[in-house]
Amino acid sequence: MTKSASKTVTKSAPKEVQKNATAATEFGQIVSKFFEDYHKSTPVKLKAVDAYLGYTFFTGVIQFVYCCLVGTFPFNAFLSGFISCVTSFVLGVSLRLQLNPENKDQFQWSDERAFGDFLFAHFVLHLVVMNFIG
Repeated sequence: MTKSASKTVTKSAPKEVQKNATAATEFGQIVSKFFEDYHKSTPVKLKAVDAYLGYTFFTGVIQFVYCCLVGTFPFNAFLSGFISCVTSFVLGVSLRLQLNPENKDQFQWSDERAFGDFLFAHFVLHLVVMNFIG
């Protein structure tokens, strides 16, 4: 009984490994196609905004991990920094939506006005954050 059970395990194991390898290859192809299309078809303005979004996202993640590991002694400082990261990310997503050429029919103003609104909102955000810190 044990010999036949071990034979079935050894026969089915290569099929599972082969399925996993095929799935990993397909996933790698999907990711490489995504990055290839992103580099070809995304304007430079949107790539810059995407870099900013990545920076604010990872800054928020680092602050959260630091808070979990070390503690929240100056809680106002953590809270204002984390809220600043989240709000900056949201404002960046709004800017990206307004700068995207595919959304020009929804937003009837220029790229300069969208960037001006972004800067004004950041100015107000940082006034609130500085006031909250104390």
